[in-house]
Amino acid sequence: MTTILMSTYNGENYLSQQIDSILQQENVEVRLFVRDDGSTDETHRILESYAQKGMLSWYKGHNLGPARSFMQLLKDAPDSDYYAFSDQDDYWQKDKIAIAISKIDCSNKPALYFSKTQLADKDLVAIPTPELNPLCTFGEALVYQFIGGCTMVMNKTLRDMVVSYNPGFLQMHDVWIYCIAKAVNAHVYFDPTPHILYRQHDMNVIGQGYGRLKEWKRRYKRVINGSHERYNIAIELQRGYKTLMSQENADMLEKYVNAKKSLSKRIGLMFDKRLRCSNKGTYRTFLLSLLLNTY
Repeated sequence: MTTILMSTYNGENYLSQQIDSILQQENVEVRLFVRDDGSTDETHRILESYAQKGMLSWYKGHNLGPARSFMQLLKDAPDSDYYAFSDQDDYWQKDKIAIAISKIDCSNKPALYFSKTQLADKDLVAIPTPELNPLCTFGEALVYQFIGGCTMVMNKTLRDMVVSYNPGFLQMHDVWIYCIAKAVNAHVYFDPTPHILYRQHDMNVIGQGYGRLKEWKRRYKRVINGSHERYNIAIELQRGYKTLMSQENADMLEKYVNAKKSLSKRIGLMFDKRLRCSNKGTYRTFLLSLLLNTY
């Protein structure tokens, strides 16, 4: 059994189409579990119409934002073999979950699947999609935040590890869970073939496909403003999962955290090949953030 976790918020425009694509998954047993994050449109009516037919279960919650809402869903979800996240406005191909399970069926070892997305416009017409060729190393996870939660599927072993600790800092649920998976040496599989149409529209909370200028502005703002997101994630990983890490990962994480206190240590990190990532632009801005101590 795979439980699909969907967080909704004012999703009336595309919600039914996404639900239908989930319920049409082939060669796998799925159930849809929805948490509404404070919608004021017709989302509740749509969800209840499916619930009355036994097609999903859902509940109302206070507005937490997408990251905390998805994490609450993961905690509240019924026991399952696998768990997957779903946005409210995409469209899944019929083989999405079956393909994922085939790649992470590995007994009790924590496991995580994710894939590339195919960007689409509001009418689900495919549009150009940025390339994604991650190295999938723990070091890259500390630097490069690229994973799409709408493609993720994890097994129960990893889910139980994730919900065992409640982080004080949480940027996005997908980045956080991916970092945990790499920190504890979970089996992580990246699928370069998309099995989802990732709809881009005016109401997107999180999106992909930034123009090049917009993307560089976003990176520059992140470096200059000193949000310290990478450092805060590292601190939470240390607090919650150090005892589950290999000695190598624990040592690298300690070096990463301690560099905050010393310019010479940060310069040393700049030459640590384990932190290299597949996106050259992201890596350059990370190196700059090390010098400015804003990583």
